[in-house]
Amino acid sequence: MTNDDIEIIGKNVKDMYGTFMGKVVGTITEIDGSIQSVGIDCGSQGLQQIQFEQLVVQGENVIFIPKWRLDSQRLIREKQLTLRRLKALMDIVSENDDMKADAEIIHEKYKFKLASLDEMEAEIKSKLEARLIELDTQMKSAKMLSFDAKVQFKSNEISEATFETVKSCTTEVIEHVTHEQSEISNVKSRIADLELEVQEITVPAEKNIQESAVSYLETPEPQQVVQTMLPEAPTEPIVTPSEPIEAQVPPMPEPPTESEVTFAIPEPPQQVTSETSHDNNDNDWLARMEAQ
Repeated sequence: MTNDDIEIIGKNVKDMYGTFMGKVVGTITEIDGSIQSVGIDCGSQGLQQIQFEQLVVQGENVIFIPKWRLDSQRLIREKQLTLRRLKALMDIVSENDDMKADAEIIHEKYKFKLASLDEMEAEIKSKLEARLIELDTQMKSAKMLSFDAKVQFKSNEISEATFETVKSCTTEVIEHVTHEQSEISNVKSRIADLELEVQEITVPAEKNIQESAVSYLETPEPQQVVQTMLPEAPTEPIVTPSEPIEAQVPPMPEPPTESEVTFAIPEPPQQVTSETSHDNNDNDWLARMEAQ
């Protein structure tokens, strides 16, 4: 047995949130003597084999670290390092174009690494979602136990001390579940941020250049559209000016003046006819006088 075996065997195991899991009863080692897994007596759940990398010795206790946490930390660490190297590579190429041919080989290597990390990321995401479902079930069970204990206490089925014990235990479970849920949410947000950073470095770098080139070549089209729209704008101001309208208004009253003149012409004949009728009467009077 190694010193690690002596330190870990017989100690209580708790998860990183303080929940008791069981006791270490033995280890399985590799040929070189390193510990491969640890056997933990989990009571009703039986003897479980836990990978040694998931256990950390702290004093008299052994802390169990969930597998999803180790995998997500490894993913985030490797992805951050790959992104830093890609940025450094791009800076080197931008400073010296002669290094472009040599940098292309390393660039492909890092792109392949990111692709492999994407596969790992998909697996971790599925594990996180599954764990969230388990935590939600545990949360509902703890709340149900607490509420049922309250009902039993109100119905005088259990004592107040028993109710307080149930309440304290269920509250502790709820706090542990809430803590793990918040940690999973933080891990998911960090993974999402890294995804955006990868897209900014790999894909958008080429797309932005192409889009900018296309937009530059297509600049005459919007200008033509603006030019075609320009004639439409003056159509509104043409209606607004009053000067051309006033120029057309004066000719309109002229025809009535002419009509008045035309109507005034027949008036003299009426006077003439009246005078002529008066002359005729005079002629008749003279004729009668001569006849006498």
